[in-house]
Amino acid sequence: MAYTRKNVSRLTTGERRRFVGAVRELKRRGGYDQFVLTHVDHFAPDGESGLRAAHMTPSFLPWHRLFLLEFEEALRRIDPAVTLPYWDWTRNRAATGTPWTDDLLGGNGRRSDRQVTTGPFSRREGWVLEVNVTDADHLTRDLGRSHDPISLPTERDVASALEDPVYDTAPWDSTAPGGFRNKIEGWGRGTGTASWRNHNRVHRWIGGTMLGAASVNDPAFWLHHAFVDLLWTRWQRRHRTARYLPARPPGPRDGQYGRVVARGEPLPPWDLTPADVENVAEVYVYA
Repeated sequence: MAYTRKNVSRLTTGERRRFVGAVRELKRRGGYDQFVLTHVDHFAPDGESGLRAAHMTPSFLPWHRLFLLEFEEALRRIDPAVTLPYWDWTRNRAATGTPWTDDLLGGNGRRSDRQVTTGPFSRREGWVLEVNVTDADHLTRDLGRSHDPISLPTERDVASALEDPVYDTAPWDSTAPGGFRNKIEGWGRGTGTASWRNHNRVHRWIGGTMLGAASVNDPAFWLHHAFVDLLWTRWQRRHRTARYLPARPPGPRDGQYGRVVARGEPLPPWDLTPADVENVAEVYVYA
């Protein structure tokens, strides 16, 4: 029987406590940092050679769907009542309130150094960054980007992506001119603020730890990507005959040869393919 992922704003006090408790226990056991390592290991931009599975590629959505599922399974082994909540950043748009409360993610970083000092994921509560740490072992955030403010994506921004009936288009990278995947991942034309859309813009809006390959160090990562996954399910319902693209691997003369995952090819580090995870209705649903 499928379980339900809920909007974080609708979690009960008990559900909040159990979710936070499971995340912190996974961290205590050392399992959380393995997820950070996995994301770092697969954070390859399209300017590099070799296979891209997680970012700037058609498999951005199925890769993160599997990543979330694996994380959720780890939490549910600790507490079977826990599921991943999602943060709808088109509606909960303030830098205060849900999900930035003391009983969930904690708040913004302090002005002096952007260190998060409130909530269950602060340094003083034992949330110490162990993976991909440079000069700080604590969580940092700069909600809204204080030095050069930006806003979160809007419902209109999301609607523009959902309207595209094609999953992805050549050249299957951050420069793809059309397709739902690139529009929701958020690689736009131009430079700076204008080029950050949807998923990418949210990472920029949170700032701090969420800006790099080790963004998983901030538990906000999971709530953000759960909403991105929900948007994929909405796109699938709207365009019922559409499928993941490319259906077949690019040929040897194609610049993307050996660099993108086709619909029937395995997604590293798993053995499952994008086709295997297009329908997850028997595993979980969104409320």
